[in-house]
Amino acid sequence: MSTKEEILEKLKQADGYVSGQQLCQGLGISRTAVWKAVGKLREEGYPIEAVTNRGYRLREVAGADLLNRERLEACMRTDWAGRPVLYKKETLTTQQDAVQLSDQGAPEGTLVVTSMQTGGRGRRGRTWISPPDVNIYMSILLRPRIRPETAPMVTLVMALAVYRASLDLPVQEGRTCRFGIKWPNDIVASVDGGPYRKLAGILTEMRLEEREIRDIVIGTGLNINQTEFPEEIRETASSYRLVTGRSVNRASFTAAIWKYFEEDYSLFLRARRPEVSRIPAR
Repeated sequence: MSTKEEILEKLKQADGYVSGQQLCQGLGISRTAVWKAVGKLREEGYPIEAVTNRGYRLREVAGADLLNRERLEACMRTDWAGRPVLYKKETLTTQQDAVQLSDQGAPEGTLVVTSMQTGGRGRRGRTWISPPDVNIYMSILLRPRIRPETAPMVTLVMALAVYRASLDLPVQEGRTCRFGIKWPNDIVASVDGGPYRKLAGILTEMRLEEREIRDIVIGTGLNINQTEFPEEIRETASSYRLVTGRSVNRASFTAAIWKYFEEDYSLFLRARRPEVSRIPAR
């Protein structure tokens, strides 16, 4: 267990504040090491208070929208999809990270998740706006034994998983939400019969080696708890929070998506086509 993880456990177990001196003595580390570890935990979303002459205290986190490796691993209910999971507070793009991990020999199912991308992009090189700490940006590494011409259908498998997870979200009483898949790679939603607006985009990239698939990386960007959008996309984009009227727990939603993806991907590999009966009509 790392120093950061040990400090987190002590804060979880404490009934109130834990002094820096107690942490230093209990773990055999310096005050500087404690300060750095607490800083990293805060970067990961843990609400840690620091009060002079009292120490550190972890505020209640049950139900909080924490997105980090520990929360993702605790929520994941899959055999291989999203395992292992690599969380980054900020990165250029999760697509690039996943490709690099593939080159290093990472296993199929490796998932990269971040709270903020500084170089996010969509189809045809379009910029994907990535505000921090409210959305989900993630990429998964796959190595399917299928023909290259079949690979584009993997995008629809991913879209179907997001769609199915979306249907599980609670909606504000009195509100009607309709989710759909806009071919080939967008998740959209309509509220109370209004226009459909984009909630998520999917980018699938394939690399070949001697006419066989070397790897496939699927990147998905989801507008989760974002409430403000730039003027140029304000009429076409929305978020799960805006359409459902409720805040969404990002770690739980991420785990639900990969549970459905694992199911649908297995069916796809057997049939070489998505389970079309599950695809919503638009």
